[in-house]
Amino acid sequence: MPSLYNRLTLKDRKDILVLANFVNIYCCENHKESVKQAFHIADENLQIRLRGLNLCSDCSRLLEHGIAKLSLCPYDPRPSCRKCATHCYAPGYREKVRAVMRFSGMYLIKRGRLDLLLHYLT
Repeated sequence: MPSLYNRLTLKDRKDILVLANFVNIYCCENHKESVKQAFHIADENLQIRLRGLNLCSDCSRLLEHGIAKLSLCPYDPRPSCRKCATHCYAPGYREKVRAVMRFSGMYLIKRGRLDLLLHYLT
């Protein structure tokens, strides 16, 4: 069976890394008292790129759901999720991703990390 990571385009890989960074920021700042574990995903190649993330169980589930939805998107080329006509995130996850993006985007602006934020705005 071919690796999920090998089927992803460079843009998909960047989107997954940005989502992972945003979820990591959100979790570190909002779930400080939660028990955190290293994030693992079934695809070994993708796991190597996401090494070092310590997330609570809720944020881990959110990131796994986001990666699954990004990798299974039927559109080619894939639009950004906020501009897409078909919303494939489950309603609860969709609102949570919006909250994560809103919080992490402001966090990055306040700390001068416009390089990471640039991807979010495009």
